[in-house]
Amino acid sequence: MSDQINSTEEDNTPIEKSVTKTKATQSQEETPKQMPSIKADTPIEKPSKAANVEPEVAAAPTPEITEVQEVESSDAIAQIETVLEKEPTDYSNLNKVELTTALENLISSGAIDNIKEEAEEIKTEFNNLFQEELTQKKEAFLEQGGNIIDFHYTSTEKKAFNDIFNDYKTKRNAHFKKLKQDLEGNLEVRNLLIEEIKGLLDSKQSVNSNYKKIKDIQDRWKQTGAIPRDKYNTVWNNYHHYMETYYDALQLDREFRDLDFKHNLEEKQKLITRTQELAKQSNIDKAFRELQLIHRRWKEEIGPVAREIREELWETFSAATKIIHDKKMIAEAALEETFIENYAIKKELIGLINKVQEETKSSHSAWQNAMKQVQEIRDVFFSVGRVPKDKNKEIWASFKDTTRSFNKAKNDFYKHQKSAQYDNLEQKRKLIKLAQDNKDTEDFEKATPLFKKIQHDWREIGHVPRKDSDVIWKEFKAACNHYFDRLHALKDEENKGEVENLAQKQALLDSMKTISLSGDHKQDIQTIKVTISQWKNIGRVPFKKKSIDQKFNKALDALFNTLDLDKKEAELIKFENKLHAMASEDDTRKLQNEQFFIGKKIDETKSEILQLENNLQFFKHVAKDNPLVKEVYKNIDNHKEQLALWKEKLVKIKAIQNG
Repeated sequence: MSDQINSTEEDNTPIEKSVTKTKATQSQEETPKQMPSIKADTPIEKPSKAANVEPEVAAAPTPEITEVQEVESSDAIAQIETVLEKEPTDYSNLNKVELTTALENLISSGAIDNIKEEAEEIKTEFNNLFQEELTQKKEAFLEQGGNIIDFHYTSTEKKAFNDIFNDYKTKRNAHFKKLKQDLEGNLEVRNLLIEEIKGLLDSKQSVNSNYKKIKDIQDRWKQTGAIPRDKYNTVWNNYHHYMETYYDALQLDREFRDLDFKHNLEEKQKLITRTQELAKQSNIDKAFRELQLIHRRWKEEIGPVAREIREELWETFSAATKIIHDKKMIAEAALEETFIENYAIKKELIGLINKVQEETKSSHSAWQNAMKQVQEIRDVFFSVGRVPKDKNKEIWASFKDTTRSFNKAKNDFYKHQKSAQYDNLEQKRKLIKLAQDNKDTEDFEKATPLFKKIQHDWREIGHVPRKDSDVIWKEFKAACNHYFDRLHALKDEENKGEVENLAQKQALLDSMKTISLSGDHKQDIQTIKVTISQWKNIGRVPFKKKSIDQKFNKALDALFNTLDLDKKEAELIKFENKLHAMASEDDTRKLQNEQFFIGKKIDETKSEILQLENNLQFFKHVAKDNPLVKEVYKNIDNHKEQLALWKEKLVKIKAIQNG
């Protein structure tokens, strides 16, 4: 039991005035004061509005310690740490199924009284996605000639989500209903305990004979749970008043009183020792949280000590408390500067997301690249620490609005792409039918340019839905290959000379095994180039034997590996040989495919360079000799070298095509 309100028989101050003290006088609650001897049936008036403020537990001007009522110490610390460490969860990137699962997991966590904001945020995100789906279904319904009056749409996902959310509301209502009942029940128990004390004071038995009963009441008081907050001060002050009255009367038997005072002194000295230990800890937040529980125990659970040492004991305890408070204030001031810096960083990151959205072009590759950039920015955002408390909701709302805006722009692009892809699918199906109708024709003179045009048109059309892509490509490829296989077979028959060319190439290939390189760089390169020139001059071989060119390329690779030759130079020599082999077959399709492939590689390499250069924005405050930054610059240089090689290859392809 607390000794914050002390009394002797000489003090004539009414109890209701003690309850409505100002904060300044509350800070001196351990100062010895006197209380009149009041009969058990003396009424206790309801405190004024000011009395609803719970008594402070440290001397002004230290900040007020939050009251932690009726919980075990370990549980209370866990609850406080959970609130302090919890970071907001971003649900904006989840789909409807993932949101439903997230809500289900949230409810099953057991913290039904602490999840309202998260549950409402999940509901908002789900409804946004469903509204988007509903709009699409409505548009499709109207396009098919439907009447808006007849339109109705729901989904199994929506029903499942609503069922879970309704289950959450039912559990939440039941939880708070039971909590209210428990609080009211505890209030009734505490009022009955106060009545028991009053009855003991008014009984004819001696105060000493009631000592065990008083101790039992104290134990039951400690075990009783929380009560409604608006009743806490009144009930506690009434209990405190009657317990003090009993202890004043206990002076009739000094042995019992001194024994209790001794026990209370030992307990309070333990609390002082623990508080002094906390004042030396480096983790001030943890120390401050435990301090709240220590003050609750001092106030609620431990009774008074001998009057002559009360003031000294309280001053010692207050001094240890003040050290922790001062450290807390200094730590918070230092953290506030960091929080302000974090706020500025997060504002800048939000601006970067807006910039990415504004600068993204209307292409699949551009949006894929933008999505990667935004994800990297999001990762940085969540790695940045806390912001000032008064800015937390603002920055979180701004971040969610910005990411939601980006996602909407991305989704709008792909909705348009999806519609265009179905148009592309129809066009490609027409080309497949045209190829299938002509694959068995005997008029090769007319069919060959037709098939080349079909292939060209196919490449120009663009993407189709992913689920149809492989199917239509196999159909198209089968029809084209069927025709060109027939064409090549005919040419093999017509060009008997190709068989002779095959024999010559085989002989040249065999002779390469015996080529002896001199070790002179220029001379050896010239020898290889002469061999390549001889190979090209021989001419085409039968279509079914064209794999001999691959064998020749492998033989060249073996020769190049024996030379101390620049990698780029060797690559270009081999590539040029490959192009001449394609040209000798008079198959423009292969050259076009190679050109398309290299063009794609150029675009991809440019995108990679751009991505790496954008990443450097995140390190603009980091020194250039930082290992991570150096690695980024190294990657950029490597990609630029590769880009130069691809461009030179593209020049050689165009030269072959134009020649």
